[in-house]
Amino acid sequence: MGAIAANYRRLRAMHPAARVAAVVKADAYGLDATQIAPMLAGQGARDFFVAHLAEALVLKPLLPPDAVLFVLNGLAPGSEPLCAEAGILPVLNTPEQARAWYTLAVNKAHPVPAALQVDTGMSRLGLSEGELNDVLGWPSFAGQVNICLLMTHMACADTPGAPANADQMRRFADFAARLPSVPRSLANSAAAMFLPEAAGDVLRPGLVLYGVDPGAGGVPKMQPAIALEARIIQLRHIPAGAGVGYGFDYIADRPLRVATLSAGYADGWPRALSNGGATWFAGHRLPILGRVSMDSCMVDVTNLPEGSIRPGDCVELIGPHQSVNDLARQLATTPHEILTSLGRRFTRSYINPPSLHGEEAQS
Repeated sequence: MGAIAANYRRLRAMHPAARVAAVVKADAYGLDATQIAPMLAGQGARDFFVAHLAEALVLKPLLPPDAVLFVLNGLAPGSEPLCAEAGILPVLNTPEQARAWYTLAVNKAHPVPAALQVDTGMSRLGLSEGELNDVLGWPSFAGQVNICLLMTHMACADTPGAPANADQMRRFADFAARLPSVPRSLANSAAAMFLPEAAGDVLRPGLVLYGVDPGAGGVPKMQPAIALEARIIQLRHIPAGAGVGYGFDYIADRPLRVATLSAGYADGWPRALSNGGATWFAGHRLPILGRVSMDSCMVDVTNLPEGSIRPGDCVELIGPHQSVNDLARQLATTPHEILTSLGRRFTRSYINPPSLHGEEAQS
């Protein structure tokens, strides 16, 4: 927790002219938003982004009264009154979402706040230029809907030299010219780290808060905040020729010592690591043998000194020897998928609570 707080303070020091929000969607990337969001509020965060209204409703009573929760996916039809009553702000991505929120404001006879998202080329969420022109032309729209944030999302910020970055920033500037007094937000984790010219008024870091590299540029002065361990259930000696796991996909070519770990794909420990991944213990790499199964996997501990590892000991799945990014590269996926796939059977422990004081707070 102290590392996450220090990372948040580091981002504020890097971008002193901007508000630094916290993206805590997907249960804070699988790490438990009910723990992390209130802690970040204690560090001064006041803007929080989730994907769904249900996520925001869980967090609302845990945050200070002046904290603002934004729902990135907008609202399901019919949920507008619940959102407004809770004081949560939708991100309006489509004319239909904008119309429903506008109608709510008209019916309530007083303005309601919201964010507007525009599409600058990612073709995912947001209003096109024509749709924005249409929405802004509705009678008294500006008086009924208080647009407190104009935002977009960058597709290639993890590649700082990509031509798409300058193109998206240029398109966003054209949109922002229509709403010159509205704060702007376009920087995700990668842009916050690698594209200072994209900072805007509100940054939306997610992954980098947890010390995970959002691209190939590294995360200088960011502290890794995540460690993942699995317990050894059983140790055994097997002879040459013995099969290991389902399908006997691994056949021992010599006598081995094998440890069975209490972690499998039901926990989010990827099955794709079968016969290729590894865990670590006391600085030693322990190759995975055979298939990762639902609740367990097997690793080779032959090279460890006899008696140095026992049932009940924990081995490193993610930590100093194997980062989230290392696993993502090995599996040709993103670190986001690794984190958000980790199951609830892993016990989550929150240690090293942050301080509001000290050298980091002054940086």
